[in-house]
Amino acid sequence: MSLAKTYTRAQVGVNAPLVTVEVHLSNGLPAFNIVGLPEASVKESKERVRCALAHCHFLFPEQRITVNLAPADLPKQGGRYDLAIAVGILLASGQVQNRQIGDYEFYGELALTGEVREVTAVIPALMAAAAAGRCCYIPKPNQMMASLVSSGVRKSVVSLRDVWADLGGQNALPFDEAMSYSEEAQLNAHVDMSEVKGQAVAKRVLEIAAAGAHNVLFLGPPGTGKSMLAQRMPTIMPPMQLKQALETAAVYSLIGKEIDPHKWRQRPFRSPHHTCSAVALVGGSSTPRPGEISLAHNGILFLDELPEYERKVLDSLREPMETGTVNISRAAQQVDFPARFQLIAALNPSPTGCHHDKRSTPEQVLRYLSKVSGPFVDRIDLQIELPRLSTAELQSGIESESSASIRTRVESARLVAIHRQGKENALLSSKELDKYCGLTQCVAEYLANATEKLHLSPRSYHRVVKVARTIADLSKRDNIALSDIKEALSYRAFERLLAQLTR
Repeated sequence: MSLAKTYTRAQVGVNAPLVTVEVHLSNGLPAFNIVGLPEASVKESKERVRCALAHCHFLFPEQRITVNLAPADLPKQGGRYDLAIAVGILLASGQVQNRQIGDYEFYGELALTGEVREVTAVIPALMAAAAAGRCCYIPKPNQMMASLVSSGVRKSVVSLRDVWADLGGQNALPFDEAMSYSEEAQLNAHVDMSEVKGQAVAKRVLEIAAAGAHNVLFLGPPGTGKSMLAQRMPTIMPPMQLKQALETAAVYSLIGKEIDPHKWRQRPFRSPHHTCSAVALVGGSSTPRPGEISLAHNGILFLDELPEYERKVLDSLREPMETGTVNISRAAQQVDFPARFQLIAALNPSPTGCHHDKRSTPEQVLRYLSKVSGPFVDRIDLQIELPRLSTAELQSGIESESSASIRTRVESARLVAIHRQGKENALLSSKELDKYCGLTQCVAEYLANATEKLHLSPRSYHRVVKVARTIADLSKRDNIALSDIKEALSYRAFERLLAQLTR
């Protein structure tokens, strides 16, 4: 037949819209045209496909070849369409026949030798293909990443001839198997909370944050363990659920980053340097790419030396912290990336390291801390000041509680919240707060008085209630007690420091 149709998928953020590759052979002067809004990298596939077919000893039709990539209004980029185009030409020229060709999707860039090279964003494509009930042909180098997707059917290929032999029935390829993993292996880590000396209050704050998915701010002079505590936060968090792990793996596949299959359900931990730009942190560029907040999806984003970041860079986080997504708008397209992360920020309370240091005046300290905007701090649930450790604490041989022990309590509290409301406490809306975080009259009056005295914003008020709900869950209480509200209010160190400096 002179007309053939194959299927593949484009890359638009974490989505993989279906692309139909239509190949038509007609009489006339030999020509090879690709239409359907292809970019330069797609137009260049003409020469890759031509050489690959010749090297694999296939006949390249000396006819007018027209390849249409539908839908026509969707921009196409990259070499991911090569394999689908080559198979379409083989079908249209009658060099391979398969009545079930509509049940397959093809991904891969072709080398001039006919070898199938790896492509990015294979996980979103495989998930979409599985939902559509199609079998996928993927490059062999993508096999490890693809094995994370347990649903769906796929075959790994090395060259174009492998695809031809399988479609024609000459040499059937085996189906790839889903990866099996050990639950224990997902929890192994090289760091543990027991290695942290002292700082019992900070560990308590991290436990609350892990149980309720709250954001944290550490204040303290250098050497008090702020970075050390933040790096151990993932060890007390439960492993990601399968759906969450696939979402995070899909983001990493967009940039072609390899994932360790034995640790792929561990929470990601991203720690960008304070010189990073807003595009590096949030995502962007002319061809939208995910930033650090998307790579930290379902995990931890650690911002050390917070006032050293540009203010506009920090303020660009305000909307993603609320919505859990980031929208990158460009003239050519709009892309949504997931960004449901937990923020852990750390800062020295003074440009000299400590706000009690006589080298800096209260005005200088206030000017330094003012680099962090109020609306940004408003979105941080737990703020705590870390004191300097005494020599006795540093030299103490007493081993503190391990991450595994803390994680047990965290998992229990998270399960309580999920069973009650279907989400973590930090994600509750204002309407859901009234339903699941009801306060008795005595507790409500105390919180109202404290809110007026501390000049808390409505957002801070709601975050205090959410933290108190998490504290009650850790204590296995059905209702929020006055002690829970008092403890939640005690974790507003940054606001207290600013009030102290402005007196």
